[in-house]
Amino acid sequence: VQLQAFGGGLVQAGGSLRLSCAASGSIFGINTMGWYRQAPGKERELVAAITSGGSTTYADSVKGRFTISRDRAKNTVYLQMNSLKPEDTAIYYCAATTRGLIASSRSSSRWYDYWGQGTQVTVSS
Repeated sequence: VQLQAFGGGLVQAGGSLRLSCAASGSIFGINTMGWYRQAPGKERELVAAITSGGSTTYADSVKGRFTISRDRAKNTVYLQMNSLKPEDTAIYYCAATTRGLIASSRSSSRWYDYWGQGTQVTVSS
């Protein structure tokens, strides 16, 4: 499985960006997909995740501002980011697994088998 992320960039605080992650290859059986981010000097953290059944999980810091969605026909997961803040600046990574992760497990990166290359998101103040 290959994951390719798109959509990062530079935006002013309060602005919006939409990230896309397209899956290709042996994608049959992919269940949970997620977005992680890593800021300089910080650990990688879950931003949002979605299962094949549509169950979603969000980090507290992005609830109400970010929305994860999935187009199964296109094998693509999206992250709509609104009201961006400078603290959202990070490299964003998409991840996927064949596991149908329960909510309490989605934030643990060890459960994800496939990772895309990162896309930089920079929010200026």
